[in-house]
Amino acid sequence: MKAQSRAFSLLGVFMLGVSASSACASATPRLNSDAAQSAPSIRIATFNVSMDGSNYNERFTSLTESPLPQLLAKGRHPQIHNVATIIQAVRPDVILLNEFDFTGDWQQNVALFQQNFLAQAHGDYQAISYQYSYAAPVNTGVASEYDFDGNGKKSGIAGDAYGFGFYPGQYGMLLLSRFPIDTDAVRTFQHLPWYTQSGASMPLLNDQPFYDQQTWQAARLSSKSFWDIPLEVAGERLHILASHPTPPVFDGPEDRNGLRNFAELKLVADYIATPAPGYLVDDKAQVGGLSGDGRFVILGDLNAAPQGPKARPEAIDQLLKHPKVDSSLIPVSKGGAESSTEPFAKFYTASWQARVDYVLPSKFGLQPVGSGVYWPAEGEAGYELVRDRKLSSDHRLVWMDVQIIANE
Repeated sequence: MKAQSRAFSLLGVFMLGVSASSACASATPRLNSDAAQSAPSIRIATFNVSMDGSNYNERFTSLTESPLPQLLAKGRHPQIHNVATIIQAVRPDVILLNEFDFTGDWQQNVALFQQNFLAQAHGDYQAISYQYSYAAPVNTGVASEYDFDGNGKKSGIAGDAYGFGFYPGQYGMLLLSRFPIDTDAVRTFQHLPWYTQSGASMPLLNDQPFYDQQTWQAARLSSKSFWDIPLEVAGERLHILASHPTPPVFDGPEDRNGLRNFAELKLVADYIATPAPGYLVDDKAQVGGLSGDGRFVILGDLNAAPQGPKARPEAIDQLLKHPKVDSSLIPVSKGGAESSTEPFAKFYTASWQARVDYVLPSKFGLQPVGSGVYWPAEGEAGYELVRDRKLSSDHRLVWMDVQIIANE
């Protein structure tokens, strides 16, 4: 089962994507037309890999740069090897890695990750490679001159950074792809001001503005960034819409993080809306959202659950109930199901019992045919990779097989 031999056929997707663990396979293919049956199929995944400084250094609050490059160069860290093993088990064609620290020499980081981890077989899990990759700066850890967390101090980092973090690039994002990336057409929204969003709500405390006007106008909408990454797949264009909104917790009664999480998800919803709101101005000053009926897949740790004690349905429903989004196929796992007595536990994507990681395809031009969460049950192959948060991550890899339906 070599990565390079992956065919576009549905059979190829399932034979090469599913590991020895049945935890990866969880959905029956749904073929609704002759066109769908002959269409190429690819596997798309998202995985919060916890590859940031807080996972590798007990004194991470004093870090000024990421320790990840050195760990990748040494090639020995067991947590990173377990992350690579999970990717090898599922074998996605396209995968977004959340919390993969960004540095200026990110291409070298990618090369080291591939060479020292993904290219190394792990038991029955064979090497895998990705010819194309994309990363860009994020707001996390980028120092500001403002008191964003409202504690009366301007520390420049942590809660006062443009996105929570202790050094620039912490909790970054990385896209790996077997398909060409139209790098010149990538759009990023790192610097988009929060206050410009249609209907933006400034946090309030005791019915008073939490920020002064200068601070409010300096606040950025994205806690990391929002990316539109166009891929060329089987002669068709596919937009990967990647983000990692802030957790809607770790704040106070002003709910600044909850409001920002809602706003970051609204940004994605607005980007695919027709017509798109005029506030959408990317980092190159291009105005507007995704034009026409483009194919897209929304990817990322979105930090919003539709149900359960940690639910934020008003936030995530902006996407799950969006008229252009196909949310009909929900990835499940046996491990998630056994983690809680809740009937919806099978949908969980994080060890702290919530569905927060998503692969959401567009209704236009795509047909979901299979999905899963890599969360083996106790006693199944692969359980040793997720048994404890320190072994790999507190999140699980979520994947979906989608068929590319050509324009007629």
